[in-house]
Amino acid sequence: MSDQENELSKDIKALTEEIDRLNNHRFIRIQNSKLRMMWFQFLRGLAFGFGSVVGASIVVSIVGYMLNQMEVVPIIGDWAKQLAGEILSETQRVETGQ
Repeated sequence: MSDQENELSKDIKALTEEIDRLNNHRFIRIQNSKLRMMWFQFLRGLAFGFGSVVGASIVVSIVGYMLNQMEVVPIIGDWAKQLAGEILSETQRVETGQ
């Protein structure tokens, strides 16, 4: 019975050490503090939002380029030219101060 007690004691000690190691892990420390958790979630949201904007910009620019290369859709090309002209004239008007 002494061997079983020694083995059980070793197992309990190993479990205790493992629980201590897990409790000292960065993820658990973040979860234990509300302020750290809010800061982590805030940064995570910023990264997600930035990634979404960059990804959407890339996809829209690729789709726009592909549509611009197609001569099947002349309406979009004319509309884009008109829109670019409006933006350019507005920019020039603001720069001249009129």
